[in-house]
Amino acid sequence: MKRILLPFLAFMVSVSGIQAQDGGDKWSLQRCIDYAAKNNISVKQADVQARLAKIEVERAKLAQYPNVGFSTNVGTQYGRSIDPTTNQFTSSQLLFQNLNVNTGVNVFSWGALQADKKIAAFNANAALTDVERIINDVSINVATFYLQVVASKKQIEIAEVQISQTKTQLAFTRKRVDAGALPELNAAEIEAQLARDTTTLVNAQASYAQALIQLKAAINLDMATPFEIDIPAVDKIPLESLADLDPAILYQLALSSQPAQKAAALRLKSAEESVKRAKAAFYPSLTAFGGLGSNFANPSSSVTGATVVGSKPTGNFVTVGGTNYLVFQPDVQLTTSKKSFFEQWKGWGPQLDQNFRQNIGLQLQVPIFSNGSARLGYERSKLNQKNAEITKQQVDINLQQNIYQSYTNAKAAMLRFNASNKSVEASQKAYDFAAKRYEAGLSNTLDLITNQNNLLRTKLDRLNNQFDYIFRIKLLEFYKGQGIKL
Repeated sequence: MKRILLPFLAFMVSVSGIQAQDGGDKWSLQRCIDYAAKNNISVKQADVQARLAKIEVERAKLAQYPNVGFSTNVGTQYGRSIDPTTNQFTSSQLLFQNLNVNTGVNVFSWGALQADKKIAAFNANAALTDVERIINDVSINVATFYLQVVASKKQIEIAEVQISQTKTQLAFTRKRVDAGALPELNAAEIEAQLARDTTTLVNAQASYAQALIQLKAAINLDMATPFEIDIPAVDKIPLESLADLDPAILYQLALSSQPAQKAAALRLKSAEESVKRAKAAFYPSLTAFGGLGSNFANPSSSVTGATVVGSKPTGNFVTVGGTNYLVFQPDVQLTTSKKSFFEQWKGWGPQLDQNFRQNIGLQLQVPIFSNGSARLGYERSKLNQKNAEITKQQVDINLQQNIYQSYTNAKAAMLRFNASNKSVEASQKAYDFAAKRYEAGLSNTLDLITNQNNLLRTKLDRLNNQFDYIFRIKLLEFYKGQGIKL
């Protein structure tokens, strides 16, 4: 028994794991939102921009530290040139190398580096807030499509109930037609109604499938992945009272909690610091510098001997004992031999030690005339600050308009939903009376079908109005800072 049971249990556990990985279990709204926050393309793009902004913060921090660089070169020189170790002209071929280490650090620049750090920090925080804003936008879109899926599912249920009622009426009518109490036309009319109800069901199923595709696209889920959402009990979805969602109060709460407002405020602060940064270009800056260096040079050939082959007068005289003697210059022929590459490097260490040099100092840069670039940069920064102020005002105005419009829409949706409830109650009574009259033979099939269609239409209208009301209230709750949840 154990040999049979244990492998079976292992197989079931593995199948359950595969189904969980493939999304075989049902998706709640929160799971859809969490998945979209990690996989939505817009969110990924915003995340990359936030990482780039964070790198800019690190760059601005490191800019206040000294920079150090090392450079070297190795080569040969030909013809008449200057020996870098003696600074004298030579016509010999030389093997040379230069080595340099240089460093520099900004000592004072009228707060430019500090302004750069603040600008980068404000921009980085704004980029992070943009990620949050896009996630919120995606969450609202996901909630919209999620509710469309739930509404489509409920439409399928209503259509199925309608078909069940029509089938019951057809069975009752068929019995009376067979008994000769009703004409065949009555059964044909109800069969036609059943066909129309079936078409309504097929359309509802198609709408459900389309809504699922839209929801998958919103969360960036592969279309081939099995996907089924968790249908909540609509009547049990918690909704705040519209009286507790005053738009003026919501607006004040949203000003300090909505990411769009935070990002606009951060970018305004960045623009203000940019003005200070641009103003620093008018003033001198002080930089400290230092360096180490050395040289090496060695001819490619060496002298191995010398032979005097003659002499020639120089035109100069030397007086000895009152007698002038002409000075002759010996004509010497040198014998040289080519050095190997490794022989040319002899003496590298001692030369570097002998030619070792150091430098340290301060550099003062005073802007006198820069073709107006500093002034234009300052004017541009002030206009950017003004533009940031206007953008923040526009973002706040849009938020206020959205909240008040959402409140108005929620109020209208509530009134439509209440009215549709009364319409369903009245249509249900009319249908019940029509069904009883039809069963008693006091009404024709057309009256029954008309009342049945009226009931179906009012139920679908109530369903649409109900989900519209739910979405409007959830949107107001979102502006209140409660997020999107069912």
